[in-house]
Amino acid sequence: MSTTVYLITPPFTQLNTPYPATAYLKGFFNTRNISSFQSDLGLEVILELFSKKGIQELFNAIPADTGAYSENARRIIALQDDYLNTIESVVRFMQGSDPSLAHLICKRNFLPEASRFRQLDDLVWAFGAMGVHDKAKHLATLYLEDLSDLIKECVDEHFGFSRYAERLGRSASSFDELHQALSLKYTFIDRILIGILERQVTRLNPELVAVSVPFPGNLYAAFRCAQWFKKNAPSIKVAMGGGFANTELRSLKDVRVFDFFDFITLDDGEAPLENLVKFINGTISKEGLKRTFIAEGNEVVYIDSTACGDYKQGQVGTPDYSDLLLDKYISAIEVINPMHSLWSNGRWNKLTMAHGCYWGKCTFCDISLDYIKRYEPLTASVLCDRIVEIIAQTGETGFHFVDEAAPPALMRSLALEIIRRKITISWWANIRFEKSFTRDFCLLLAASGCIGVSGGLEVASDRLLELIQKGITVAQVARVNKHFTEAGIMVHAYLMYGFPTQTAQETIDSLEMVRQMFQAGILQSAFWHRFAMTAHSPVGMYPDQFKVKKESEELGAFANNDIVHLDPTGADHELYAEGLRKSLLNYMHGVGFDLPLQKWFEDKIPKTKIAPDYITSLLSEAEYQQARPASKVVWLGCKPEVAVVTKSKKGEQWELASIDIFSKKETVNIKTGKEQGIWLAGVLEKLSVNNSALWTMADLKADYEQAGLEDFELFWENKPVNTLYKAGLLVV
Repeated sequence: MSTTVYLITPPFTQLNTPYPATAYLKGFFNTRNISSFQSDLGLEVILELFSKKGIQELFNAIPADTGAYSENARRIIALQDDYLNTIESVVRFMQGSDPSLAHLICKRNFLPEASRFRQLDDLVWAFGAMGVHDKAKHLATLYLEDLSDLIKECVDEHFGFSRYAERLGRSASSFDELHQALSLKYTFIDRILIGILERQVTRLNPELVAVSVPFPGNLYAAFRCAQWFKKNAPSIKVAMGGGFANTELRSLKDVRVFDFFDFITLDDGEAPLENLVKFINGTISKEGLKRTFIAEGNEVVYIDSTACGDYKQGQVGTPDYSDLLLDKYISAIEVINPMHSLWSNGRWNKLTMAHGCYWGKCTFCDISLDYIKRYEPLTASVLCDRIVEIIAQTGETGFHFVDEAAPPALMRSLALEIIRRKITISWWANIRFEKSFTRDFCLLLAASGCIGVSGGLEVASDRLLELIQKGITVAQVARVNKHFTEAGIMVHAYLMYGFPTQTAQETIDSLEMVRQMFQAGILQSAFWHRFAMTAHSPVGMYPDQFKVKKESEELGAFANNDIVHLDPTGADHELYAEGLRKSLLNYMHGVGFDLPLQKWFEDKIPKTKIAPDYITSLLSEAEYQQARPASKVVWLGCKPEVAVVTKSKKGEQWELASIDIFSKKETVNIKTGKEQGIWLAGVLEKLSVNNSALWTMADLKADYEQAGLEDFELFWENKPVNTLYKAGLLVV
């Protein structure tokens, strides 16, 4: 068997679902008749490691001097027979193939327990009487994390479930430390990795190996793989691409990198890899390469042929997840929080609505780079075609849209198309907290299967949000989150601390805003990120405008994205890291709201200046947003039943229209004037989402008036019609 391109994701990314880069590329290669095969080596290493044979080899690899280890490691070593007897059952359970094991796990006398179990949350509170399966999955996750701790302490300090040797790849302006690590003997994990790689290459015999490195935590393993090729299969060409290269290696100068890789490509990989295949086959010269680094003599040379353009998003094909071990991925619940667990629990098909970011203004973001600045959306029709194709291929109906920020207009079109085609999926996406996410819009998204959104609240301070050019306010985020939550859509917020000029007061006030949002129930999950100044962001390019200074103007010869900077007007941000983390963990579990903020911090902090009812007072304000004439009116419900009833009072009689609408949860009844009611019942069918052309508010008003009826606004905004959103009448 011979394969043209072997696509690799090196250890480690998520264990519950494939990282999508290789699937995107394989889908593209299908359109160009280029044979390819893909491997998620991270998953394959984990499966080999967490088997009875792998765990036995792990214990055999631990040096016998147990006195040198922690009490926790000694405990796990002493219980090794219990780990050997349970490991394969636990992995099968986490893969979804042995669900009945949940009951045994929850008895708490089946799994051996070490230090991770000491941090165990109140499981009764978290999962209740009915959550046996999720409770067991959380316990199984702690069990695997105990083994991870043993590996890190005793055999491989670089190990981590979602990253490997991340420290060696993060802020590595010099290649020296990584180069030194690669000169050492294989670690325990390295040996597993290289054994799998060797077997695959022997079977596939590829011409080109393309290694996708999305994160710093994949870098070391990528170089280990490339190193093996140079030593054992030098005729096979090896290329690196992916998020790490796109952001960190744009000014690469260290020629030693090419002792490992033959090529490094930047930005979208479709055209560069197609040209590499042509170059290797001898159909184009090296001058025809696209966005590709190579070594010539003792220099790094960048080649970017203008003769070849990039492919449009509609031309790159449907992501192809074949070859991957889709039934072997491991779902974990690390944090007991339904929204937070989406990142590690469940199989999600990754898909993108649009290339780049439609906003493209945030000052902390790499908006000067192609993957952000070149915005190109797909159509809802093409997206649904791809959804249907991927479901047929994978058998999975969960989708995670991995856009920088999903465009609201396209989200609306996609939701309508999903409902029209009667496609059943669960999906979640990354968004901006736009004011366009009204009550009705959120209900439409929920009706299409949307279960969660994640978005950047960043620093919950209006001054800093303006400096970031986020285009939102705290009040706007609160109202939008209320709409999502009331529609049954979970919300995760990306939070930031340490932005240039951020004061201690602003940090604590931001925490108070977040506390109030959790307490009000409009935020279900969040994570604090420390601000990182990057070379391709406005802050990195124009630091003087943000009152910060680069510690050095010199570029390293290897990775050059993260910039060490000085913030003379800002707070000592490191003082707040642990307190922010600890408080947020409690808020996500629904506890600690009544504790003073000082409780979470060891150092003295300023008192918050935010009123204790600031968020609730915002949410209690009446919201009225008159629909624009161009707004679309959609009916998602079934055909209404209308009857004319006679009412009498004080000797007078008049006729009313009584309309019954049966929704999945309830029967909605409204009564209105006879003529208006008959018109409304008739027009609802014309507003059906199944119709190809949607009506606007202007169309609706014109039809009302053509029927000889008066006072459209008075009728439409009155309570009877206004309650129909519960049954599926939406203005979006």
